[in-house]
Amino acid sequence: MALTEKQKGLVEKIGIFHEQSGLQPAAARVMGLLFVSDKRELTFDEITEILGISKSATSNAINLLIQTDMIDYTTFSGDRKRYFRIKVVNWREGLARKISHLTSLSNLFREILEARKESGNCDAQLEELIDFMDYVNTELPKLVEKWEASRS
Repeated sequence: MALTEKQKGLVEKIGIFHEQSGLQPAAARVMGLLFVSDKRELTFDEITEILGISKSATSNAINLLIQTDMIDYTTFSGDRKRYFRIKVVNWREGLARKISHLTSLSNLFREILEARKESGNCDAQLEELIDFMDYVNTELPKLVEKWEASRS
């Protein structure tokens, strides 16, 4: 399976996006490939060949993506190969985890702000950041609910 030049460019753009989010380069490119590929699932060998990366890099990338719940795999009767695919069905859970992470970070920032206030140091920028994070934590779940209601 060969990618078009446009698909190659998209794999790279998606890869760079995921790298900027902290993902390793090979894992980021695997994500890009799985999003862009005309096939829903790709084998280990297909991923290795299309991306032109080593088997070790492919294995490490796939293991990381499975551990972080970004991809999963399926098998087919009579075929010993695993077929890897993006795990988009869990986007709600992923968003919920990010909201929970944001809430935890906001609580940590509150503790920092309180410690600064106790020592006589106010931090208006930190207060503003906490306010924004609280707003996002409140409004984002409502937005998801509104979107889901509009689809039914």
